[in-house]
Amino acid sequence: MEPAIIVHGGAWSIPDFLVEPNIKAIRRAVERGYEILNSGGSALDAVEEAVVIMEDDPSLDAGYGSFPNEEGLVEMDAIIVDGRTLKFGSVASVKRVRNPIRLARLVMERTENHMFVSEGAEKLAESFGLDLVDPQSLISEFALRVVRDSGTVGAVAIDSRGNMAAATSTGGIIRKKSGRVGDSPLIGCGAFADNLIGAASATGKGEPIMRVMLSRLAVDFLARAPPEEAAKMALEVMLKRTGGRGGIILINSRGDVGFAHTTKRMAVAYAKDGEVKALVSELPPAEH
Repeated sequence: MEPAIIVHGGAWSIPDFLVEPNIKAIRRAVERGYEILNSGGSALDAVEEAVVIMEDDPSLDAGYGSFPNEEGLVEMDAIIVDGRTLKFGSVASVKRVRNPIRLARLVMERTENHMFVSEGAEKLAESFGLDLVDPQSLISEFALRVVRDSGTVGAVAIDSRGNMAAATSTGGIIRKKSGRVGDSPLIGCGAFADNLIGAASATGKGEPIMRVMLSRLAVDFLARAPPEEAAKMALEVMLKRTGGRGGIILINSRGDVGFAHTTKRMAVAYAKDGEVKALVSELPPAEH
């Protein structure tokens, strides 16, 4: 199997001052994930490391760069999914873990559970040897300049053995209510992966995504449509049934990648067959 990876830095009305920083960030992420895949690494390793790079970038709404909630603190969510076993690990409402995706991976591989939240997740992080940080240190200058919308980062990949994985991480909606959890850490909503069909990572406002289980819906559509078409079909269902807009990246069991969005812009990058492309896709005004 020829490995492939696709990542996103969020689908929303990305302001002009964030376009170039976002492109640089997602390019670094996809190049790192592709390097891992081409060295014989696993899809899980590739998506985790790609997301870590995006969590560490101040221009993206995840990890360092997360939007503050109504109390001025960050509350982060993340999930990672193994398409071979269908196992996943997720965390929600964590405030002091710089890279929530690392903790999600540890939840999946080193516990018998799938999801931990808030202080319990942070205690688990300490027990695994992860450093806890001051929540204020995770708010970047970019996050303070954004006045609306939300963002998420994510990655999906297939490795040379045909195994797939998906990962999603977010700082959530700006000025959200304390304790609010969106779609990102929920299996089938923020991410999904199944070696038999495909893998997905979603972005957008969480409530509509949860209502249609967007990632699982899009993967199901892969059974009868190529990735880009399946992505459009899933987003159309969400828009018609809930009025919600967003974006999604997909990869199928043949290694084909695709994406779609119904928001003004979406930051996306992909690597396959030795080529890398990174862009901020934009819809015509009439379509968003």
